[in-house]
Amino acid sequence: MQRALPWPGIALATAGAVAFSGKAILAKLMYRHGVDAVQVLFWRMLLALPLFLVLAWWAGRGKPALTRRDWAAVVGLGFCGYYLASMLDFMGLQYITAGLERLILYLNPTVVLLISVLWLGARVSARQVMAIALSYGGVLVVFGHELQFQGANVALGAVLVFGSVLAYAVYLAASGEVVKRLGALRLTGLATSVACAFAIAQLFVLRAPAAALVPEPVIWLSLINAVLTTFAPVLMVMMAIERIGAPLAAQCGMVGPMSTIVLGTLVLGEPFNSWVLAGTVLVLLGVWLLAKWR
Repeated sequence: MQRALPWPGIALATAGAVAFSGKAILAKLMYRHGVDAVQVLFWRMLLALPLFLVLAWWAGRGKPALTRRDWAAVVGLGFCGYYLASMLDFMGLQYITAGLERLILYLNPTVVLLISVLWLGARVSARQVMAIALSYGGVLVVFGHELQFQGANVALGAVLVFGSVLAYAVYLAASGEVVKRLGALRLTGLATSVACAFAIAQLFVLRAPAAALVPEPVIWLSLINAVLTTFAPVLMVMMAIERIGAPLAAQCGMVGPMSTIVLGTLVLGEPFNSWVLAGTVLVLLGVWLLAKWR
């Protein structure tokens, strides 16, 4: 019997990657209205919170209640993997292009591998080192190009976004046991809800309550950000993994950096030239080889 082609899963993974890439575009559009990263994250998480609470409830139906140990893990993972990673990412986007941000975020598999080496004692092969070097070389090409035209703040933005990569890589490395106990969807719903609570509280700790008042376009862009580039891609990628597995879903996700660069060029007027193209190709090639040689 001939196996059916996994096109539905491939389509879901690709659509999820493209949707995720729109987050940076929306953030850059919101910054044009005079808001900062704290306000952008506040509205994104405030509007996404009901959706993730419903996801946590739906995924937890008929499942055992969480123990104190489970709640401690959920809070820690939510803080690190979704709140801290998101906050650093949005802060970095104030200083660098959406295209460079996506390329730096795409270094995540290399950081996860390095954490596995340092934390779990995993061994890395010479071929994997070469793949990592290709990816970082690609980011440096685009970084050097931006540094030449946009000044020293590019370095600050790149460091902040790389901090986001580190935070999310720690989440991925530490979440394996919790995923086995709670399930991927339930953990995602709970951990993201915790992150939403941190982001909402943060605004009232760091800003006056009046900071929650933003221009109307920011609210509409935040609604799109919460639904179409935050909640929807989480579901699409999870559904894709169920259909085609994590390795193939990750390969489909390689469309993400290119879609961000294209959207950044068309919507934001960001530059697209041979330097950006060369850097993107190196990053994608390095990540692809890392997945192939793992």
